[in-house]
Amino acid sequence: MSDTISLMRNIGISAHIDSGKTTLTERILFYTEKIHAIHEVRGKDGVGATMDSMELEKERGITIQSAATNVTWRGHGINIIDTPGHVDFTIEVERALRVLDGAILVLCGVGGVQSQSITVDRQLKRYGVPRLAFVNKLDRTGANPFKVRDQLEAKLGLNAVMAQYPIGLEEKHEGVVDLVTMKALYFDGGAGETIREGEIPESLVDEVQKYRELLLDAASMFDDELMEGIMEGEVTEEQIRRAIRAGTVANELCPVFLGSAYKNKGVQPLLDAVTGYLPSPGEVENRALDIDNNESEVVIESDAKKPVVALAFKLEDGQYGQLTYVRIYQGTIKKAGDLYNVRTRKKFKVGRLIRMHSNHMEDITEAVAGDIVALFGIDCASGDTFCDPSLNVSMTSMFVPNPVISLAISPKDKAAADKMGKAIGRFVKEDPTFRSYVDEESNETIIQGMGELHLDVYVERMRREYKAEVDTGAPQVAFRETITVRADYDYTHKKQTGGSGQFGRVAGYIEPTGNDENYEFVNEIKGGVIPTEYVPSVDKGFRTAMETGTFIGYPVVNVRACVNDGSTHPVDSSDQAFQTAARTAFRESYMKAKPIALEPIMKVSVEGPSEFQGNIFASLNQRRGIILASNEDGMFSVVEAEVPLSEMFGYSTVLRSLTQGKAEFTMEFAKYGKVPQSIAEELREKYEKARKEGK
Repeated sequence: MSDTISLMRNIGISAHIDSGKTTLTERILFYTEKIHAIHEVRGKDGVGATMDSMELEKERGITIQSAATNVTWRGHGINIIDTPGHVDFTIEVERALRVLDGAILVLCGVGGVQSQSITVDRQLKRYGVPRLAFVNKLDRTGANPFKVRDQLEAKLGLNAVMAQYPIGLEEKHEGVVDLVTMKALYFDGGAGETIREGEIPESLVDEVQKYRELLLDAASMFDDELMEGIMEGEVTEEQIRRAIRAGTVANELCPVFLGSAYKNKGVQPLLDAVTGYLPSPGEVENRALDIDNNESEVVIESDAKKPVVALAFKLEDGQYGQLTYVRIYQGTIKKAGDLYNVRTRKKFKVGRLIRMHSNHMEDITEAVAGDIVALFGIDCASGDTFCDPSLNVSMTSMFVPNPVISLAISPKDKAAADKMGKAIGRFVKEDPTFRSYVDEESNETIIQGMGELHLDVYVERMRREYKAEVDTGAPQVAFRETITVRADYDYTHKKQTGGSGQFGRVAGYIEPTGNDENYEFVNEIKGGVIPTEYVPSVDKGFRTAMETGTFIGYPVVNVRACVNDGSTHPVDSSDQAFQTAARTAFRESYMKAKPIALEPIMKVSVEGPSEFQGNIFASLNQRRGIILASNEDGMFSVVEAEVPLSEMFGYSTVLRSLTQGKAEFTMEFAKYGKVPQSIAEELREKYEKARKEGK
């Protein structure tokens, strides 16, 4: 592994909303001399944090798009991706994690492990990303890093171990004790830029010694030399660091660091930990699928001399054209060099190659394995693999959840229609969880996404960035339908027109799958009563029929369709005839299978002061919510529930007024559940009425 690669780190900063991720990133940029002044997220100077480059981000004080930047710390190049904490922008987190080698999990010293921290941790585990924990906001009233460490173990199942000990908490928070060097660290100067080492305050010596022993005990599991040293009573800092690194890289240890980013405390030691404990690209095994060899897995090596393999993980439409963020896994990308897009099978030349710093950029001539850079003006989609023309491998794609909410939007005039079309085209390409289509019946443009805030932000961006004035309808829920009992079918499609006609007979049954399979096709044809070439046509007919059910007019899920008999005509049978036969057979047997309506059920987590817990319970019960758990932690309580999405519209306004604006909630899709009878009847009536009017 070359020195360049071993000195490189690709890290993400992820956490629950409002844990101070963007504030932390701002400090990192300042201490690594990328910026010369610190701006706050909701800055009085009106500048906003450096990484929140969108106007909307500055106004709302949240991160919407993950921003990439590159910094240098003590000879190490670090690519940092600041990811959103809000669950509606989960794809941004997924995309970032797909290309990262390590992460900093930021936790609030007061709130601890919150609902979104759990989601983020689950995503980190999905991609096997090693992490450090940073307990932030220790200057806040009620901060308790020891409680947060316990929660990391209990709620996330992490082998979390304190690498530092706090010197004072709340308004008395002065600094930290490094449990490796056994030195007290204070952060002096106007912005905490001067680190002053001192002796451990006498009152803390016993506690510090206790936590150092816990650290050594946990780290020694990953290094025999350290274990021997402990037994002999002589350990070196080098041994401890090596052991902590081994445990962290193996994803079996999570060192916990402390501080207050807002008060400029504890950030530089965290940067030391990033370079010291998180893996370089060369220490992470990446795999790709060999397309020429039946998609068998091949290991990609972080070697700058081998043929290029890179993944386009994020697209952005900047003022100079499309910007494609790329993670290079193998080889070297050079300006004016040739690359091949595996999906489109097209070759292209690398034009501008740039390194990003939030929304600023610097031109470079080449970038090597392990690096994250951006390319200009390349026609591609998010998730495409680029490789050397001599290779044909694809990096595995990332997990993209299906949208759960839709909204009808219409332009106010002809000029707005063109701008709206452009905006939607760009957003769909940028964000795989944002989708759009034109409803055939109403001719309305429908946009779909992960939640109200997700769609709100895109509508607002249409107005601001594209000057497209649009009207929006009421949000629509993505209902589904399914069947509850088995029903047999036997249908013959016969049509005689001049010349050859159409003939196809299919028989079998449909039944509920009883699992999460949305659709299963079972072929039990014997003796060739339906020729092999027509069996896929039957499958296709069923799939088409399931696109729109006849109970409430929504897609059908969780159905097993079996074909076990049929007949053909030597002249009149065709692909089309069997598709039509299967489609009609499905529709005729569908109502006999006792269909029911399903609705998306969201996992909702409400956090707020305990005094409002009764109000929170009542508000969720009114919305057909089922309370799953309620945890009270001093003055703070967390209520977890499952609530139908259709009942959650406008909940943020209601929650604010019930709790004097002190509570917040997050929600994510959990499952599809049965719609109550009364609501199902309303949906059925609405569908029948629309069908009659349509006729």
